[in-house]
Amino acid sequence: MRIQMLAGAACAALMGLPVPVSGATPSFAPQVTTAVGPVQGAVDAYYARRPGTLIWLSAGPQSPAAASLLQVLQRGPIDGLQNGPALASQAEALMARASGGDRSALGLADRFLSAAWVTYVQNLQRAPEGMAIADGWAAPRRQSPQEILLQTASANSIPSHIRDVSNVNPIYAQLRDAAWQQAQSTGSADPRVLANLDRVRTMPFQDRYVMVDAGSARLWMVQDGHVVDSMKVIVGKPTTPTPMVASTIYYATLNPYWNVPQELVQKLIAPRVLDQGVTYLKDHNYEVLSGYGSDAEPIDAAKVDWRAVVSGQQVVKVRQKPGPANSMGRVKFGFPNTYDIYLHDTPRKELFSEASRDVSNGCIRLEDAERLGRWLLGRDPQAASPQPEQHVQLPKPVPIYVTYLTAQADGGQLTYLGDAYGKDAGAAVSVASLQ
Repeated sequence: MRIQMLAGAACAALMGLPVPVSGATPSFAPQVTTAVGPVQGAVDAYYARRPGTLIWLSAGPQSPAAASLLQVLQRGPIDGLQNGPALASQAEALMARASGGDRSALGLADRFLSAAWVTYVQNLQRAPEGMAIADGWAAPRRQSPQEILLQTASANSIPSHIRDVSNVNPIYAQLRDAAWQQAQSTGSADPRVLANLDRVRTMPFQDRYVMVDAGSARLWMVQDGHVVDSMKVIVGKPTTPTPMVASTIYYATLNPYWNVPQELVQKLIAPRVLDQGVTYLKDHNYEVLSGYGSDAEPIDAAKVDWRAVVSGQQVVKVRQKPGPANSMGRVKFGFPNTYDIYLHDTPRKELFSEASRDVSNGCIRLEDAERLGRWLLGRDPQAASPQPEQHVQLPKPVPIYVTYLTAQADGGQLTYLGDAYGKDAGAAVSVASLQ
C-alpha cells in the first residue's frame, strides 16, 4: 500500500499536480515554465519491452547515476522545469523504500526517474521564447521518450551524459550555474536571469554552430560543446533591433554587393544625390537598378526623379559595387530569415573599439570576418577574381543562433548589461522567499 501511495504521488508530480515537498528549497519566479508532458505511458512501454531493466539503479538506490539526476531535478526551476524539486522528492521517497530491499520499489523508482529525466530533457529541447526558427536545420530536435532512454542507457557514463545534456550549450551552462549559485545563497533566483536563460536555452544537435548575442554584441564559435573562438560584433540599434532567430549558414559570398535597404535609399542616398548631384553615386561606387527582380538592369541615375524617391512616390534599387569602401567588406554570410539580416565584414573597424556597438540597421557586422570565414570554410575566404557575388559553399551547413542577453556569468558571478531592446520589461521585479 505504501508503494502504491508513493507511486500515486509520483504520477501526480509528473502531471504537474501539487505534491508536498519537505525541506527548504530555493523559490523561483512564477513565470518560469513548467514543461511536463504525458511521458509515463511511453516510459512504461519502454520497460515493458525490457523486463527487469534498471537504467538508474542497477548499482542500487545509492547509484551515482541516480544521484546525478536528482541534483539536476533539484535545480530544475533554473532550467525552466518548475516542479523539478517535487520530482526529486518523490524519487527519493521511492528510493528510500527500495533501500529496505523491496525489489518492486526499486523498479518503480527506476521507472519514475526515467519519466522525470524524459520530462526534463524534452523541456530543454523546446525552442527559446521569442526566437524565430527560420530554417529546419537549426530547429530544435525533440526526441521521443524511447530515443532519450535508449541514448541514456547506452551511455558510457550516465553522470557524464546527464552533465552534457543539461549543459545545453556553453553560454547557457555558465549563466545557469551562476544563477543556481545565486539561488542557493539567497534562496531565490532573479527573474531577469531566468528570462535570459530562457532566451539562450538552445540545444543544437550539430557539433559546430555560431551563437550571436545582440545584448553584449558578441559572437561565439562553438565546437564539440566548447567555445573555440569569439569576436566582437556590431548589432542593430534600439530602433532597428537585431532579431532573435535560429537559421543556417550554407555559403559565404565573396566580393558582395551591398543592396541598400529601401529606407536608406529614401532617407540617405536620395537626399545626398539632390544635394551633391549624381556624382555622389559614382564617388561612392553606387549603381542604380530598375528594380529588385533578377531581370533588373542598371539605369541612368540622371533620369531618376530623386525628389520622388525622397517622398516615397518612386522606388529605385541602389547597390554598392564590391570594393574597399563597400559596406559589406570582402565577405558576407547570409542565412535564411524573413528579416533580411546577415553577418558581414565592414570597412569601419574603428567602431569595434566603442563601448556601445548597437548602431546597425539590424545586420551583424563582424570584427574579423576572415577569421570566421576560415572556421566556417576550412580555408581563407579569398576571392579568386574580382567578379562580384562569388558564392562559396560551406563543407557542411552551420547553424546560427542569434539571441539577446542582458545577464552574463563572469567568473561564476552574475553581471548585468543595459536592456537596450527592452526585452526584460516583462520579467517580475521580485521573487518569493524560501518555501
